[in-house]
Amino acid sequence: MPQQAEGDDPGEAEFAAAWQEFANWSLSAIAGASWAVLLQDLSRSNRFVSFGPWASLDHMEAWRSHPGFAERVAEVRPLIERLEPSTLEVVVEIGSGPKNG
Repeated sequence: MPQQAEGDDPGEAEFAAAWQEFANWSLSAIAGASWAVLLQDLSRSNRFVSFGPWASLDHMEAWRSHPGFAERVAEVRPLIERLEPSTLEVVVEIGSGPKNG
């Protein structure tokens, strides 16, 4: 979960643009990803949560081990205070996920 640095505020637009580039690369370069979402905490505007599903654990691991992943994390890292990657499993799913539009 990325959290934008409080003392080194590069602006929400810069962070969102960097995240969008990272997510677009992930969707186009790595098989198994179908969508990604960036959420912003309304009470703590420097806190963001990013998530998206993978077709399999193998696809997600291929993404994390791809050289492009490390490059893009390095580009985003100056804009964030911390990054907390997680591997989560769906327990309950209602509906069909986020819709672009």
